[in-house]
Amino acid sequence: MGLATAKIVGRDHTVVLADVRPDRLDAAAAALAEVGITPIVIACDVTDRAAVGRLFETAAALGPIGSAIHTAGVSPSMGSADYILRTNALGTLNVNELFFASAAGGAAIVNVASMAAHLLPDDLVPVGHFGLAFTDERRFLAEMLAACDIADDQMRPGLAYGLRKAFVRWYSCAQAERFAGRALRIVSVSPGSVDTEMGRLEEQAGAGAMVANAAVARWGTAEEMAELFAFCAGARAGYLTGTDILNDGGVVASMRARARLAGETA
Repeated sequence: MGLATAKIVGRDHTVVLADVRPDRLDAAAAALAEVGITPIVIACDVTDRAAVGRLFETAAALGPIGSAIHTAGVSPSMGSADYILRTNALGTLNVNELFFASAAGGAAIVNVASMAAHLLPDDLVPVGHFGLAFTDERRFLAEMLAACDIADDQMRPGLAYGLRKAFVRWYSCAQAERFAGRALRIVSVSPGSVDTEMGRLEEQAGAGAMVANAAVARWGTAEEMAELFAFCAGARAGYLTGTDILNDGGVVASMRARARLAGETA
């Protein structure tokens, strides 16, 4: 999704592309070169705030930062609950806080949440502990992991993933006023099941069944998500901030409608 977005924004902006894996950076740079875009590439682990700082220093040296599209993350099939929370939750915090400190007025950041956050019952989401991310990261992670204790070992990564995405939605709404104080916008987008390498890892873990039963019964494409990311980051969306956009092919709506009908006929 990040590469597909870079192909859009790179038409009229300088692109700084980051990834934790140099081999993926090289492949992405080659793909962009094929469409006439020459990105600046920098290896960056989003869990390392100093590395994220160097990323934004690199971008700022090229000119005013106009936008950031934060697509870095890992899925439930890619590691433990702790790994998912560190990468996804603290990574989001690091990228957004360094964007806040570095971006020029009028800039926007787009965070990638997930339909998974929309499917979690409210009573499972420890919103009261989300603010700890700013003051006590160790306790924040501990509270997030404790919220996963209701799940068995097999289900913990999936629950951790949903909680992390709930944090992204919360952050993107809760920080809107603070960001506006620096003339910045912040938005999150919640994709559904997207036909990418990472997305397909979850096909056997439930995503495939949800796609089959969605209002739009197919996987989304990276390009469809990228068009939305690029719009949210651009000047035409200048009134858009502090919200999450669900772009899931109607999965959540379909599931809720069917649950409601089942309850009415029970």
